Amino acid sequence: MAAKKDYYEILGVERKATPEDIKKAFRTLAMKHHPDRNPGDKKAEQRFKELNEAYDVLKDEQKRAAYDRFGHAAFEHGGASAHPGGPGFEGFGQGFPHGFANIFDNLNEMFGDIMGEGRGRGPGGGHLRGADLSYNMEISLQDAHRGRKSNIRVPTSVTCDACHGSGAAGGAGPVNCDTCGGRGRVRSQSGFFTIERTCPACQGSGQVVRDPCRTCGGAGRVHREKTLNVAIPGGVEDGTRIRLAGEGEAGLRGGPSGDLYIFLSVAPHPLFQRDGANILCRVPIPLTTAALGGAIEVPTIDGQRAKVTIPVGTSSGQQFRLKGKGMSVLRSAARGDMFVQAFVETPQNLTARQKQLLEEFAREGQAERVSPQSASFLGKVKELWNDLKD
Repeated sequence: MAAKKDYYEILGVERKATPEDIKKAFRTLAMKHHPDRNPGDKKAEQRFKELNEAYDVLKDEQKRAAYDRFGHAAFEHGGASAHPGGPGFEGFGQGFPHGFANIFDNLNEMFGDIMGEGRGRGPGGGHLRGADLSYNMEISLQDAHRGRKSNIRVPTSVTCDACHGSGAAGGAGPVNCDTCGGRGRVRSQSGFFTIERTCPACQGSGQVVRDPCRTCGGAGRVHREKTLNVAIPGGVEDGTRIRLAGEGEAGLRGGPSGDLYIFLSVAPHPLFQRDGANILCRVPIPLTTAALGGAIEVPTIDGQRAKVTIPVGTSSGQQFRLKGKGMSVLRSAARGDMFVQAFVETPQNLTARQKQLLEEFAREGQAERVSPQSASFLGKVKELWNDLKD
């Protein structure tokens, strides 16, 4: 008789592995070698049995301690892990510590959530929660700043008035499913293995309706469009999600309703660009105002006007800060700032007299004094050309 494999080697973990490491290794390998994924593969079936045997011992602190000290001998001849009904549990082969029941328990523990059949779905599980819904809503930048209240119409499922959500005619309640006995799950034999699946008669709810409501067909809910009032707070940003608890789809047969999630998108503004709580506004400045100085009026996000003083010799790209004139900050009384960026507009469609005045201005010379940046740039260009000649 061949020697039994080391349990740690079977799971591919070290002897000092943590319980979490062992659990993770078993989960990965059990999914890989599960009989449902390897139909007719005897090697995979044997490997699956070995994995369950190893995990059943190593997941238990006392069994693991006995195994670390005595090895496989700890579970032979009615040892620490003998089955209550006698050693070995004959129906599944020798050396399997707790027999077939352990495979089922291990699978339930590891894969219950993955297969959507976690524990705790016994009788009464028929009250299934309704689905969550999403609604996309576009708002203006002004609405994002000041907030707004808006009515929206959402197609959804609501509780049936005829049966008050029970799904049964006359408002009678559902009864336990005969197929699964109210458990919501049924077991079927497949070779050595027993597979547990959702009950096809009650769809996993554990309950059925004998006399379905004619209005909702036994679902306890009907499709309808409902109107909701949504309050959008000031300071929201693009992509903000608003949750309306219980405003999603009604649950089956009186189950709790899901939630409604509203996803906000902020439309681009023709004048303002947002940067967090701050706002940028790019404003054209006449050439004469930029050169001689003056004042301009600019709009603000809340519909007011603000005066901006333009100093003598303002250049394109220069910014002026208006403190507290930016966006509202969510859940706060604070506000961001507004930045006015000037760009100097080149005169167009000049009259003959205007052209003459500009020509006279150009002939005055003194470029270093009236256009220092241009003069500096030309000076650097000359130096570059001189270096190239040398």
